[in-house]
Amino acid sequence: MYPKDSHPRSHLRTPLTTAALLTAAATLLAGCGSGGPSTGAAPPKAGCPTALASAGAAVARAENSDTAWHGPTTGPAAVPGKSIVYVAQTMTNPGVAGVAKGVEEAAKAIGWQVRVIDGDGTPAGIQAALSQAITLRPSGIVIGGFDPQLTSQQMARAEAADIPVIGWHAVGSPGPSERPKLFTNVTTKVEDVARISADWIIARSAGDAGVVLFTDDSIPFAKNKAELIRKELATCSGVRLLSYENIPIPDAASRTAQAVSSLLSRFQDDWTYSAAINDLYFADAAPALRAAGRPGSGPPFNIGAGDGDPSAFQRINSKQFQAATVPEPLNQQGWQIVDEFNRAFAGRPASGYVAPVHIATADNSDGATSWDPSGYREGYRRIWAG
Repeated sequence: MYPKDSHPRSHLRTPLTTAALLTAAATLLAGCGSGGPSTGAAPPKAGCPTALASAGAAVARAENSDTAWHGPTTGPAAVPGKSIVYVAQTMTNPGVAGVAKGVEEAAKAIGWQVRVIDGDGTPAGIQAALSQAITLRPSGIVIGGFDPQLTSQQMARAEAADIPVIGWHAVGSPGPSERPKLFTNVTTKVEDVARISADWIIARSAGDAGVVLFTDDSIPFAKNKAELIRKELATCSGVRLLSYENIPIPDAASRTAQAVSSLLSRFQDDWTYSAAINDLYFADAAPALRAAGRPGSGPPFNIGAGDGDPSAFQRINSKQFQAATVPEPLNQQGWQIVDEFNRAFAGRPASGYVAPVHIATADNSDGATSWDPSGYREGYRRIWAG
């Protein structure tokens, strides 16, 4: 992470590849017109000219890195002397761990105490971790990346104890939730993340791709994201979903390589693109792709629909079996969680802020290892100073 609000991408341009995508889309639309190309040549092959044009425009906007902070500018001054427990689904999930780091950084800035408890990726472990968190009687508890329905008894205990709970990727939508009881849920909009991930495949492939989709159906949020990706891919008839691979995140390290080897045997050169609900699948896929002689720069061209952890950026920047990610601003979301707790402690409503989607590639990341938009640290410090 970069200190304060200094960030080397503050003056980046939209990648040149974006212009190429838009040009390709426009050409395809022209080729599908009633008159056809003026040269008399056969029209370009495209299964979805309208979807392709729309995808190209959306990708152009999402790849723009020259963005400013548009989060909250008003709110309560820092409430002193508070403590937070961050209950993690598993700290092996880079997104969960990245948000935990942001919470710790923001808590230090506001003057609070933080403790992280790892649920180790199992229902029993998560239930035990949340039980431990409640026993500690903190001022607030974070649900870090797991379904609160797995811990309904513990959630009821937290509510009975008047301990506010904030989720990160805990339910399918951002904002407050009554059942499960969450003061708010911090996440990008899963619909936007799923749509732009699929749009990137549609646009980059010019509407002609064979796709493998990796997901974890044990997490409702992830299952919903995968279904939305599938739905958006289906808007282009030239994009074919070859396989839907359900591999639980805690099992990804042990199961992904074998799955990839099987997929390569089944589909061979027809497998040209992949999408995954989390970048970590591509870390585990890389050895199998490398062993099969596939080039690091693709195909298959791989995009992670979250979370944009440092290892994903390293793979993208070095062109090693991942081409793009739709990163959550993990550190910023950690700061947002602390700010939302401060609003809860002060008797104020949640801020309602939702971070916009972004696509990171080797062309626009400028060698960075996270998507860390500028301005939020200064903005939140200003609010908390009163």
